[in-house]
Amino acid sequence: MAINSVIERAKPVIEDVLAKLGYELVDVEYKTLYGEKHLIVYIASEHGVSLDDCETVSNALDAPLDALDPTQSAPYCLDVSSPGLDRPFKTQRDYERNYGTSVEVKLFAPMSGQKEKLIVGTLLRRDGECVTLQRDGAEIEIKNSLVALTRPHVEF
Repeated sequence: MAINSVIERAKPVIEDVLAKLGYELVDVEYKTLYGEKHLIVYIASEHGVSLDDCETVSNALDAPLDALDPTQSAPYCLDVSSPGLDRPFKTQRDYERNYGTSVEVKLFAPMSGQKEKLIVGTLLRRDGECVTLQRDGAEIEIKNSLVALTRPHVEF
Protein backbone atom coordinates (compact mmCIF):
# COMPACT_ATOMS: atom_id res chain seq x y z
CA MET A 1 0.00 0.00 0.00
CA ALA A 2 1.40 3.39 -1.01
CA ILE A 3 2.37 5.71 1.85
CA ASN A 4 0.52 8.70 0.42
CA SER A 5 -2.72 6.80 -0.15
CA VAL A 6 -2.76 5.53 3.46
CA ILE A 7 -2.23 9.06 4.74
CA GLU A 8 -4.78 10.54 2.32
CA ARG A 9 -7.41 8.00 3.39
CA ALA A 10 -6.72 8.32 7.12
CA LYS A 11 -6.24 12.09 7.41
CA PRO A 12 -9.90 13.22 7.12
CA VAL A 13 -11.00 10.71 9.76
CA ILE A 14 -8.15 11.73 12.06
CA GLU A 15 -8.92 15.44 11.61
CA ASP A 16 -12.60 14.86 12.39
CA VAL A 17 -11.86 12.93 15.60
CA LEU A 18 -9.26 15.46 16.73
CA ALA A 19 -11.61 18.40 16.10
CA LYS A 20 -14.26 16.78 18.29
CA LEU A 21 -11.70 16.28 21.06
CA GLY A 22 -10.22 19.80 20.80
CA TYR A 23 -6.82 18.86 19.38
CA GLU A 24 -5.03 20.06 16.26
CA LEU A 25 -3.49 17.69 13.74
CA VAL A 26 0.14 18.65 13.15
CA ASP A 27 1.19 15.80 10.86
CA VAL A 28 0.56 12.17 9.88
CA GLU A 29 3.28 9.74 8.86
CA TYR A 30 3.09 6.15 7.67
CA LYS A 31 6.46 4.44 7.81
CA THR A 32 8.37 1.33 8.80
CA LEU A 33 9.97 1.35 12.24
CA TYR A 34 11.68 -1.68 13.74
CA GLY A 35 10.38 -3.87 10.91
CA GLU A 36 6.71 -2.91 11.43
CA LYS A 37 4.45 -0.37 9.75
CA HIS A 38 3.42 2.58 11.96
CA LEU A 39 0.75 5.19 11.42
CA ILE A 40 2.03 8.13 13.47
CA VAL A 41 -0.32 10.97 14.37
CA TYR A 42 1.26 14.16 15.73
CA ILE A 43 -1.10 16.36 17.75
CA ALA A 44 -1.00 19.81 19.33
CA SER A 45 -3.12 21.59 21.89
CA GLU A 46 -3.13 25.06 23.42
CA HIS A 47 -2.38 23.50 26.82
CA GLY A 48 0.40 21.27 25.46
CA VAL A 49 0.29 17.52 24.93
CA SER A 50 0.66 15.01 27.76
CA LEU A 51 0.87 11.23 27.74
CA ASP A 52 -2.79 11.17 28.84
CA ASP A 53 -3.70 13.29 25.80
CA CYS A 54 -1.94 10.83 23.51
CA GLU A 55 -3.78 7.92 25.11
CA THR A 56 -7.15 9.70 24.81
CA VAL A 57 -6.58 10.41 21.12
CA SER A 58 -5.29 6.91 20.41
CA ASN A 59 -8.36 5.34 22.04
CA ALA A 60 -10.68 7.69 20.14
CA LEU A 61 -9.01 6.87 16.80
CA ASP A 62 -9.02 3.07 17.17
CA ALA A 63 -12.62 2.34 16.09
CA PRO A 64 -12.89 4.91 13.27
CA LEU A 65 -9.56 3.83 11.76
CA ASP A 66 -10.47 0.15 12.09
CA ALA A 67 -13.75 0.87 10.28
CA LEU A 68 -11.95 2.85 7.57
CA ASP A 69 -9.14 0.29 7.15
CA PRO A 70 -6.72 2.80 5.54
CA THR A 71 -4.05 0.12 5.01
CA GLN A 72 -6.44 -2.34 3.33
CA SER A 73 -5.98 -4.98 6.04
CA ALA A 74 -2.20 -4.63 6.29
CA PRO A 75 -1.20 -4.62 9.98
CA TYR A 76 0.13 -1.43 11.52
CA CYS A 77 0.76 0.17 14.90
CA LEU A 78 -1.03 3.41 15.73
CA ASP A 79 1.24 5.91 17.48
CA VAL A 80 0.01 9.26 18.80
CA SER A 81 2.62 11.80 19.81
CA SER A 82 3.36 15.46 20.35
CA PRO A 83 5.51 16.94 17.59
CA GLY A 84 8.51 17.28 19.91
CA LEU A 85 10.40 20.31 21.12
CA ASP A 86 12.68 20.76 18.14
CA ARG A 87 10.52 19.48 15.30
CA PRO A 88 10.87 21.62 12.15
CA PHE A 89 7.86 23.73 11.20
CA LYS A 90 5.88 22.31 8.31
CA THR A 91 2.80 24.52 8.10
CA GLN A 92 1.85 28.16 8.43
CA ARG A 93 0.02 27.17 11.62
CA ASP A 94 3.34 25.88 13.07
CA TYR A 95 4.78 29.36 12.53
CA GLU A 96 1.73 31.13 13.97
CA ARG A 97 1.78 28.95 17.06
CA ASN A 98 5.37 30.07 17.69
CA TYR A 99 5.11 33.84 17.13
CA GLY A 100 7.00 35.59 19.92
CA THR A 101 9.22 32.62 20.73
CA SER A 102 12.88 31.97 20.03
CA VAL A 103 13.47 30.02 16.82
CA GLU A 104 16.39 28.98 14.68
CA VAL A 105 16.28 29.35 10.93
CA LYS A 106 18.70 27.25 8.90
CA LEU A 107 19.46 28.59 5.45
CA PHE A 108 20.39 26.73 2.28
CA ALA A 109 23.25 29.21 1.89
CA PRO A 110 24.30 32.36 3.74
CA MET A 111 22.39 35.51 2.85
CA SER A 112 24.38 38.13 0.97
CA GLY A 113 26.85 39.86 3.23
CA GLN A 114 26.54 37.14 5.89
CA LYS A 115 28.75 34.20 6.84
CA GLU A 116 26.27 32.20 8.91
CA LYS A 117 23.70 29.70 7.72
CA LEU A 118 21.95 29.55 11.13
CA ILE A 119 20.05 32.54 12.45
CA VAL A 120 18.51 32.54 15.93
CA GLY A 121 15.96 35.16 16.92
CA THR A 122 12.41 35.86 18.05
CA LEU A 123 9.84 34.89 15.42
CA LEU A 124 7.69 37.91 14.61
CA ARG A 125 5.79 36.70 11.54
CA ARG A 126 5.81 34.64 8.37
CA ASP A 127 3.93 35.43 5.21
CA GLY A 128 4.06 34.33 1.57
CA GLU A 129 7.30 36.25 1.05
CA CYS A 130 9.48 35.90 4.12
CA VAL A 131 10.11 34.95 7.73
CA THR A 132 10.72 37.93 10.00
CA LEU A 133 12.83 37.59 13.14
CA GLN A 134 13.95 40.05 15.75
CA ARG A 135 17.57 39.79 16.84
CA ASP A 136 19.63 42.29 18.79
CA GLY A 137 16.83 44.86 18.54
CA ALA A 138 16.66 44.72 14.73
CA GLU A 139 14.19 42.99 12.41
CA ILE A 140 15.64 40.50 9.95
CA GLU A 141 13.59 39.47 6.91
CA ILE A 142 14.55 36.14 5.36
CA LYS A 143 13.01 35.14 2.03
CA ASN A 144 11.13 31.85 2.29
CA SER A 145 13.08 30.49 -0.68
CA LEU A 146 16.30 30.75 1.37
CA VAL A 147 14.92 28.83 4.40
CA ALA A 148 15.93 25.18 4.64
CA LEU A 149 14.08 24.75 7.95
CA THR A 150 12.72 26.64 10.91
CA ARG A 151 12.27 25.13 14.35
CA PRO A 152 12.07 26.19 17.98
CA HIS A 153 15.41 27.15 19.46
CA VAL A 154 16.02 24.88 22.42
CA GLU A 155 18.83 25.66 24.83
CA PHE A 156 20.10 22.88 27.07
